[in-house]
Amino acid sequence: MTVTLITGANKGIGFETARQLLELGHVVYVGARDVERGEKAAAALGTRFVQLDVTDDASVAAALATIEATEGRLDVLVHNAGILGDDGTDGPTALRVFDTNAVGIVRVTEAALPLLRRSANPTVVTISSSAGSFWAVNNPDRPEFHLPLALYSASKAAATMLTIQYAKSQPGIKFNALEPGATATNMTAAFGIGRPPEESARTVVRLATLGVDGPTGTFQDEDGVLRW
Repeated sequence: MTVTLITGANKGIGFETARQLLELGHVVYVGARDVERGEKAAAALGTRFVQLDVTDDASVAAALATIEATEGRLDVLVHNAGILGDDGTDGPTALRVFDTNAVGIVRVTEAALPLLRRSANPTVVTISSSAGSFWAVNNPDRPEFHLPLALYSASKAAATMLTIQYAKSQPGIKFNALEPGATATNMTAAFGIGRPPEESARTVVRLATLGVDGPTGTFQDEDGVLRW
């Protein structure tokens, strides 16, 4: 069975991705910072739960140690945890946004690499955003052009770049970044936009279930490769 870990999976796109991968037969670990919310989500889905705060080295190490002890490997890693950081543009907020949206990817990936290398088809999917695409934010015809989220956008540009660099440095593992599409989640509630999370999760699932010869080092949305 395919062993999958999804960070920030107690709600939104992460929750729906967990549900859909579980239906495909994956052994899914719901990673969540808050124990109560994570356990509640895992119970509702029928998945497994690991406490995982992507901004905490000890939490990340403990989560991957639990998966190693139980499963012995990791086949799919989905970087879903993220924050908007729209409560100010200052140093402390910037540190918090980048620590979650970019540095957190490094923490979890580095801890997961030994387990991913034991998989016959290791795959990593990063939920990024075209808000971090230089092409999109400079295109007046794109909604990202008008999005006033400097820290979020910059952190997602970093997330995509990390994905590309990991794909180059880890040729035996597929790394792909994803623009999931405008989705109605708690994070986007203030904008009043977005489709149901289950629709966006389908693209995550597609990239999480690529075959051995699937693409790596790409940034995609539901229609294919995006410029960035």
